[in-house]
Amino acid sequence: MAAESTATYRFGDLLALTRQSWLGQMSSRLERLGYTDYRRSDAAAMRMLWRGPLPIGHLGAGLGVTRQAARKVADGLEQRGFATTERDSRDTRQLNVTLTQTGRDYARAITAVIDELNREVAGRVSPAELAAADAVLRAALFDDSARQRASRLPRPAGQPPAEAPS
Repeated sequence: MAAESTATYRFGDLLALTRQSWLGQMSSRLERLGYTDYRRSDAAAMRMLWRGPLPIGHLGAGLGVTRQAARKVADGLEQRGFATTERDSRDTRQLNVTLTQTGRDYARAITAVIDELNREVAGRVSPAELAAADAVLRAALFDDSARQRASRLPRPAGQPPAEAPS
């Protein structure tokens, strides 16, 4: 009798589908709030800029992209009226990105939608399942930079903090 074949588990495919679904929900929920041009980089960029003006280089570092890619993000935000860019008064080589009032409103909407989606996901699983999913997602981070950024993210309630690497 031939050995039964089993399909290979495709974590990456499921992760990609999940990301696609999450982005679709972000887009449709923001559209219902009047923001019709959501872009994938908006959530991270807007939450970073919420804290205050940032030089393009710092925005890029926070997004994990080059200075050139960060400039494209900033240009997109500026074209849509969410941010302004201006030369730093102390160092004219530095270009700072600042949220406009419309941008601050958009950042609040993004944060509210993310909070809503997080609550919905947490409501679909047990605390133990949520902690296990968090652990798996952190284990799937292959580069040091991503692991370092993830280490600053809160863990699910009731989950102990990560131990320091030995």
